[in-house]
Amino acid sequence: MTDTPASRDEPETPDPAEPTPKGVFADSMAAAARRAGFSPAAEGEPISGHALLAAMGGIRGLVEAVLPGLVFLVTYTLTRDLIPSLVAPIVIGVVMAGLRVAARQTVTQAVGGLVGIGISAVLALLSGKAEDFYLSGFWINGVYGGALVISIIVGWPLIGLAVGFLVGDGVNWRSDPSKRRVLSLLTGLWAGLFLLRLAVELPLYYAGNVAWLGATKLLMGIPLYAPLLIVSWLMVRSVYRPSTPSVGEAEL
Repeated sequence: MTDTPASRDEPETPDPAEPTPKGVFADSMAAAARRAGFSPAAEGEPISGHALLAAMGGIRGLVEAVLPGLVFLVTYTLTRDLIPSLVAPIVIGVVMAGLRVAARQTVTQAVGGLVGIGISAVLALLSGKAEDFYLSGFWINGVYGGALVISIIVGWPLIGLAVGFLVGDGVNWRSDPSKRRVLSLLTGLWAGLFLLRLAVELPLYYAGNVAWLGATKLLMGIPLYAPLLIVSWLMVRSVYRPSTPSVGEAEL
């Protein structure tokens, strides 16, 4: 049996079960986030401050991020001896990782922090300069800030991708002008945080002022991070409002 002209000209109907490129991309992002320990909100559920905080490590994660640097700064300020100042934060990192293992919690963040502490300690030990303990942080801020700026330029703001997964929206926010504008602005604010840290801390590093460098890193850590997290939550809620039932549905 031969095809008629009409059948030859008829466009092929896509298989609904076949994933689209956008769906494959969103599923890949979701799978990667799940492997990293992120928990998405249920479909239609508005993102909450608790969800944002949990997605970024929770209170314990914030403590694990701050405490080693604080211990290093205090120890070096009191002793002016590099070796005990490097050993102390490593011990703290091992203890925090051990506590997570004992509690049968995810150790990814603690182990990552411990690796970061180890790299910082090695850099300072190799150079013999206490300020090099903070050297890896400059690279991290530079990479994060640069990646966020580039993501805005190419039209895929990274904060939008993260929020899209957390609220179950995938990448649909890109077709909504208000969501895209807010999420692009948020990405710019986070990029500004990382780049501001570099602008303030690098001169202190080159001046070899360890005390002020360590104190500035602490002040530009949680005290800036937490308010920006709250602002992010409020801005996300402004474009992801919980759906309200219609009058007819409310009467049922």
